[in-house]
Amino acid sequence: MSATREIFWNTGHGTVAVMYLLALAAIGAMAWGFRRRRDIWRRGKPLDRTDHPLQRFSRFLADTISQRKVARVSDGGLPHSMLFWAFLLLLAGTLLVMAQADFLTPLFRVNLLSGDFYRLYSLVLDLAGLLALVALGVLAARRFVIHPPGLESTPADALIHLLLVTILVTGFIVEGFRMAATELRDNPALALWSPVGYLFASLFAGMGVHAQRVAHQVLWLAHMLLAFGFIAIIPWTKLRHIATTSGNSFFEPKEPKGTFAPLDLEEESAERFGASAIGDLTWKDIFDADACMACGRCQQRCPAYLTGKPLSPMKVVRQIGELAESASKDGLIDAVSRGAIWSCTTCGACEEICPASVGHVGKIIEMRRSLTLMAGEFPGDEARRSCDAIEINGNPFGLAHASRGDWAKSLPVTVATSGTEAEILYFTGCYASYDPRNRKVAESFARLCAATGVTIMILGKAERCCGEPARKLGNEYLYRMVAESNIEALRSAKARRIVTACPHCFNTLARDYRELGLETPVEHHSTFIRRLVGDGRLKLNSSAFRATYHDSCYLARYQDIVDEPRLLLQAAGGVLSEMERSGKESFCCGAGGGRILAEEKLGTPIVDERLRMAQKTGASTIVTACPFCLSMFEDGLKRQGGNINIKALDLAEIVARSIDQQ
Repeated sequence: MSATREIFWNTGHGTVAVMYLLALAAIGAMAWGFRRRRDIWRRGKPLDRTDHPLQRFSRFLADTISQRKVARVSDGGLPHSMLFWAFLLLLAGTLLVMAQADFLTPLFRVNLLSGDFYRLYSLVLDLAGLLALVALGVLAARRFVIHPPGLESTPADALIHLLLVTILVTGFIVEGFRMAATELRDNPALALWSPVGYLFASLFAGMGVHAQRVAHQVLWLAHMLLAFGFIAIIPWTKLRHIATTSGNSFFEPKEPKGTFAPLDLEEESAERFGASAIGDLTWKDIFDADACMACGRCQQRCPAYLTGKPLSPMKVVRQIGELAESASKDGLIDAVSRGAIWSCTTCGACEEICPASVGHVGKIIEMRRSLTLMAGEFPGDEARRSCDAIEINGNPFGLAHASRGDWAKSLPVTVATSGTEAEILYFTGCYASYDPRNRKVAESFARLCAATGVTIMILGKAERCCGEPARKLGNEYLYRMVAESNIEALRSAKARRIVTACPHCFNTLARDYRELGLETPVEHHSTFIRRLVGDGRLKLNSSAFRATYHDSCYLARYQDIVDEPRLLLQAAGGVLSEMERSGKESFCCGAGGGRILAEEKLGTPIVDERLRMAQKTGASTIVTACPFCLSMFEDGLKRQGGNINIKALDLAEIVARSIDQQ
């Protein structure tokens, strides 16, 4: 017998007409709902996210179909992706039936759903429905039985799970009644190509044909109403993330990671800077609240949240969405809370793990700008004093700017003048210039460069703080002032390449200063040293030692520099033991976001948690490539009073030590 089936068997043409009317009503309700959501999104400022539409659409398709951002998440990501793929196949199958019934058969007398294609069609859709049920079971067990930290469940979540399961099960029952009345008797070989439907058909095989037909009609109608009801409620429930999460792949920023919205400080018509009300944020900031799946993954990777600070990236996004929905014109900062706003280290762990492409950090920076520029608020008096010192002395310590280059007086380092030439200009940074511990890092870098014949010049007293800590605290005015001073000095030095040991300086000079006109290539010392070794200019003595490497947030997440420091350590003889959070999932030291200038008064110190992770590896040395991290580790080890037997070193110190051992 032929492999095919009658479309809309046992339903009647009148029922089919009703089906299409209900479909239009469901789609209309969905469209109306999203139009209402659009009105809420528009309460934010305009923002163009439609440039390069082909490139954006390609990314949208790739992210949506592959589910790569969702699937890579270890806790629940795969079953969520399986559910999406299964429903995508079921939707495609439904559309194919409609095309066959309404176009191919009446217009072209072509039956695509026949023969081997129909057999494959039946098998794929049956397995897709089964896959969806399995995925829903796993997700339900995770949400309602396991209760992972950060994943909040409500009665609405249970109802949504129940609705989806009911739609799938009624679909299989309808198929079972149809197969019991047709294929099971007349074409049993074909029935085997729908294995799940075959099981249900077997249950109904003993019923009379009339009873099977009546049950089929009733369940078909129920299944149809449930499916259309699901479509209609999408924009009115958290199910709207089906559309908005995918949409966020289209609306993602094209700028490099960590790029923040520029401020025109000279705009005379500006009444305020930063965000203190919903209208000060962009429509995309509000759209993010609808794209958020409330999965809690950002919260469970936030170092501030995990150490008892009043910050949950997920709740910040949710609070913005609730405030926008209420149409409140004020109270943004009070809704989020100052404690949450100042606790952020801008480490980017939340954005790195987010499967919905939500931008958490930029929202917090905008609120900090409002607090700092409009209200003169800081996370503490010590942070205020540090910013004042940067403005007056060019460094957060309040030390004389004339002594900034003193660390290099006995080293083969030249202070840049109009006629100075060198292979690289070393942007020392505040900590390596003034902090005795970090001066050793700068000295080590200078010595290993000398060993390879690399000539170095520095700006000396012409160098000022790069301004990154002040900018992350919201003080855009101070950042702009020191940035313009540094850019002028760098241009005067006519440097061909800039190298720095500080990831915060590196990000600022390489990305932010470029917006202000600096075109000189900038490199972090980890990749620069690695290239010296790779080119054979720097020979290392491979003496074995056991270490663990701490990825600086501003290297691993902001600049994707993960492998180079490890390769360099291994070249120097390092046997690495990775911490439980490493690479792009590294755990912050607590110094980012300008927190290096502020006392950590809430919860437990973030660095203590990181040192605990380092201790668990059994390594004797924790290596980093960031002066902020190194300073935090040194302070944390002193506070532990010998309870953690580990030594903190910079990557440059490891390499310099390897040279000294030759």
